[in-house]
Amino acid sequence: MRKNKQIHREMRDTNKPSNIGVTEIPEEEEGENDNFSSPDSVNGWRNKSVVTEFILLGLSSSWELQLFLFFVFSVSYGAAVLGNILIILTVITDSHLHSPMYFLLSNLSFIDMCQATFATPKMIADFLNKHKTITFQGCMSQIFFLHVFGGTEMVLLVVMAYDRYIAICKPLHYMTIMSQRVCTVLVGVSWAIGILHSASHLAFTVDLPFCGPNKVDNFFCDLPLVIKLACLDTYVLEILVLTNSGLLSLICFLLLLISYTIILATVHHQASGGTSKALSTLSAHITVVVLFFGPLIFIYIWPFESFPIDKFISVFFTVFTPLLNPIIYTLRNKDVKEAMSKLRNRHVGSKQVF
Repeated sequence: MRKNKQIHREMRDTNKPSNIGVTEIPEEEEGENDNFSSPDSVNGWRNKSVVTEFILLGLSSSWELQLFLFFVFSVSYGAAVLGNILIILTVITDSHLHSPMYFLLSNLSFIDMCQATFATPKMIADFLNKHKTITFQGCMSQIFFLHVFGGTEMVLLVVMAYDRYIAICKPLHYMTIMSQRVCTVLVGVSWAIGILHSASHLAFTVDLPFCGPNKVDNFFCDLPLVIKLACLDTYVLEILVLTNSGLLSLICFLLLLISYTIILATVHHQASGGTSKALSTLSAHITVVVLFFGPLIFIYIWPFESFPIDKFISVFFTVFTPLLNPIIYTLRNKDVKEAMSKLRNRHVGSKQVF
């Protein structure tokens, strides 16, 4: 009888599926603690395993395409980081750019640099790895930073629209209203809202029971995709995520729409002599807003449905938007181009003297 039990146990262990990144919790002795109210039970059944890492499926399974993407994204990421650093250094070193608009622009460049860095370096490294995995802690960190930088940038774009509204609609009171202290407070509020927005997501995501599938069909841990892997009914959680992110996005988008509508109406009624520079600046701001909120609008139309284009939107949001923002602001801003030219000449001149 004992021998038959041993053979049955060996056959059961042989047929057990292997779960990469899933740590098995030792089973209790037969007949002990057999209740469904323990912390390990999920929806009436015992949670016998815990996910320790997630598998990222990435952008492609083709080795040749991954090598090509490795080169493309390495160049794009390097250009995005260097471009945003150049804007920050230009604003800091040139006294003519020590104004509220360029102070906010340098903060936007810093956020874009962070936005490009939270997931892109790992994606680039994963192109050379056969097994694309990320630890549970790393996955939660990516979710946290994605929503911190995304939420902060949304609010900062509203602050930049408010700055342009004051500059164009109330020019005589501009320096009084948009003082250095006010700008610093507004940037601090942007970061506070971004952190609060992200923490509200992470508060319930960290404690979700992940005990089975651990494959994320993207190159980073996207919150809706990760939530779907939890071992429970996630309908209510999906609604919470949609409400949280969607409400912040909708409020910011409506404020931006109202602000730029008023600004464009004001510019239209002003004399034509001073409108060209204002329109040039506004077109850069509006282009950045469209590039940022365009993908978000598509995402929130089908928030929890997976489409092949979702990966392209993720790449655009995390890599190309931080790359395009410096290009948009430098190519359409004469002051920034002149300041960069001075910075380059100063650097080249110091090398020649050395």
